[in-house]
Amino acid sequence: MLQSRTRCQRYDTAEHAVRPGDDPQDAILQLNAHHHPKRRRKPPTRSNRNPSPDFHSPLRFLLSSPPSLFLVASAGRSTTIGTRILMDGSGPSNGGADGSGSAGGDGGGMLRPMDAEQLRECGHRMVDFIADYYKSIETFPVLSQPGYLKELLPETAPNKADTLEDLFDDIREKIVPGVTHWQSPNYFAYYPSNSSTAGFLGEMLSAAFNIVGFSWITSPAATELEVIVLDWFAKMLKLPSQFLSTELGGGVIQGTASEAVLVVLLAARDRTLRKHGKTSLDKLVVYASDQTHSALQKACQIAGIFPENFRVVKTDCNKNYAVAPEAVSEAISSDLSSGLIPFFVCATVGTTSSSAVDPLPELGQIAKAHDMWFHIDAAYAGSSCICPEYRHHLDGVEEADSFNMNAHKWFLTNFDCSLLWVKVSQANSVVDFKDWQIPLGRRFRSLKLWMVLRLYGVENLQSYIRKHIELAHKFEELVIADSRFEVVTPRNFSLVCFRLLPPSSDKDNGYKLNYDLMDAANSSGKIFISHTVLSGKFVLRYVVGAPLTEGQHVIAAWKLLQDEATKLLGSL
Repeated sequence: MLQSRTRCQRYDTAEHAVRPGDDPQDAILQLNAHHHPKRRRKPPTRSNRNPSPDFHSPLRFLLSSPPSLFLVASAGRSTTIGTRILMDGSGPSNGGADGSGSAGGDGGGMLRPMDAEQLRECGHRMVDFIADYYKSIETFPVLSQPGYLKELLPETAPNKADTLEDLFDDIREKIVPGVTHWQSPNYFAYYPSNSSTAGFLGEMLSAAFNIVGFSWITSPAATELEVIVLDWFAKMLKLPSQFLSTELGGGVIQGTASEAVLVVLLAARDRTLRKHGKTSLDKLVVYASDQTHSALQKACQIAGIFPENFRVVKTDCNKNYAVAPEAVSEAISSDLSSGLIPFFVCATVGTTSSSAVDPLPELGQIAKAHDMWFHIDAAYAGSSCICPEYRHHLDGVEEADSFNMNAHKWFLTNFDCSLLWVKVSQANSVVDFKDWQIPLGRRFRSLKLWMVLRLYGVENLQSYIRKHIELAHKFEELVIADSRFEVVTPRNFSLVCFRLLPPSSDKDNGYKLNYDLMDAANSSGKIFISHTVLSGKFVLRYVVGAPLTEGQHVIAAWKLLQDEATKLLGSL
């Protein structure tokens, strides 16, 4: 359960507003840390709440002091010398106590932090640079080589300002060669990290506002837009109404799924400790499968769950690597008989290795029977569930206490943007999202997600996801048509798990053979794929998800893999 501590009555008084002539330091003492000066209207509240009077936020992240008031003084007009941006009257910079510094421009001075016309000029050039990068992205090797940059850059920061031309030259010559090009149409390795024009523009605007939105008052639009957009998305996914802000629950944007899992695990832990006593921490047990993302294990370490109380239930090919409910029940029964306290079970929709889907209805019933927190991680595959034909993968979500998915993976929203919903937020109060996350500060992430939804619309986003799944289906058909290969596990979304079949004389069951195939394909620079291990087999992963990928890229990738396979088999 997540709670915001900021109560509505803090907004009921407006007499403490800062008035002309007030001393800022006196005024700040009168202002509540979250009170909006001169605002008489109450901020959005959560309705129909009955939090228990002794409830405490599991995270307990509160502001220790009110925010500062800033007085902004006007500065002199700036002057542009070439593309070095200097302030009028600025002298030479001094890089250190001895006046020494590393190489830099020869006429540098103090950079003025912001000038609208300079931003316009430099911004246009940066946008042109980025657009040119995307136009030529196929010309770069998809996978970069590590360990080269230290020799190319100086050991200390420049003492004087460099020119924008020099900076762009260094980006082209020193940075781009070390980038793995996630947006390349030939990137098939990991689950995608989508970018788009709308997402990029949203990031630009968020950077321009540059707010630190820890509470409603720091920028009401940031909090209110996040509430609205998360409700929109919940309705797109057809989540139960309990997950909406108008009911007992609500959504929040986290940085990553790892943060989302940690937040709900902490909430579940504290809920259980309130019931069983604080001395019961060493008895709390978490359940997951051997396909669950490692983020849960890391969260357990942070939350103080004993390592020996993290239950990893084995999966196998008989259930396509989805966890077996009966195995979870058996583990819970064994722990109960040992005096332990089962308190958290995590299911996955679209596992990392094979995109397996755990049986949500059955796991939800098990969790409910034992008063356990039931969390669903749909970081990758959640986006596909906006399509009616894939929504059945979320059947059983009505039993969940929390649900997360990453809009930055497969939803054209630039990293980072992980969506988390809880069924009961216990926030009978103003929404301050600082209490729904680990950090205090937070970015205006909802802006880019809102722009993606506005500029593309649900129908186009559904078509985008369907196209990727169809391309993956095409690749799967190509694999099946070549008797030298096998598809290892059924394809649920846009991931195909396959391998090159080894000769009968192969002693390691094709482990080295498939490693060599992956290495040869990746070393070509033409594509990038990854691997996993399923039932002891070295398995290749081919996932479609880059915005620029088309049918010809799928065919070319398969042709490359076939050619490299022919060479490898011929050398045996």
